[in-house]
Amino acid sequence: MIIGKANKTAVATLVERSSRHTPVVGLPGGYGARSTARAVAAALSRQPETMVRTLTWDQGTETARRADIEESPGIEVYFCEPHPPWQRGTNEQTNGILRRWLPNSTDLNIGAARLSVIEDRINNMPRKLHHWQSAQTIYNELCRDHL
Repeated sequence: MIIGKANKTAVATLVERSSRHTPVVGLPGGYGARSTARAVAAALSRQPETMVRTLTWDQGTETARRADIEESPGIEVYFCEPHPPWQRGTNEQTNGILRRWLPNSTDLNIGAARLSVIEDRINNMPRKLHHWQSAQTIYNELCRDHL
């Protein structure tokens, strides 16, 4: 999750570990536990069921409703230790990429259409990790393999 201007707005990022495919989840109702759980569960429900097994989260108050997420798509939620961001390195790296379009102190309540454009740019960027293929290309291949 990245937090916006005056700690009032936020965007959640859900990064698939193998492909680095990233749904960007707007939190227009704020990032309280209930609204975060609803938004994340809705985003996970739009992913192929076979691709969603676990979710690893920080131990912030916005993650307090993890049971709501575990029920919706039937996944297990794990928590990192309170302060070591290196336990979520892929997500931290992805949030850094996202900050190219949404710098610190930005109001993140920018609407679903703009977030979708940013998500597409992130997912269609060539990645050295994937021999210059995009995360979207790798994710599509993984989805085909899991049918």
